[in-house]
Amino acid sequence: MKITDSLVSVVDDDESVRESLPDLLREFGFAARTFSSPEEFLASDCVGQTRCLILDIAMPGMTGPGLQQELKRRRQEIPIIFVTAQRDEAARSRLLEQGAVECLFKPFSDTALLQALNVALRMS
Repeated sequence: MKITDSLVSVVDDDESVRESLPDLLREFGFAARTFSSPEEFLASDCVGQTRCLILDIAMPGMTGPGLQQELKRRRQEIPIIFVTAQRDEAARSRLLEQGAVECLFKPFSDTALLQALNVALRMS
């Protein structure tokens, strides 16, 4: 598999996440793009190329779950790994029921993220 086949897009309003995650993703062998909002991601040319989406849950404007619904509406089947600072097991269960690959609580381990990415990329 070529790295260009595995674009992982990160959508998070937290700048520190947008700065640190792409380095880790590249270490894992993925191409990475970051977006500060769901709206910015939807307006980009990356939607059709994204093989996995790492998505924050709570953001100003459109939320992570809102983006998940919008992608479903557009029939864009992109595996989603949610990340959140809120340790909410009920929300986590709901997101997994709605089709998310994983929901990781920040701070998460590199290993947990890589495992979730491997699952996501087997699906796509």
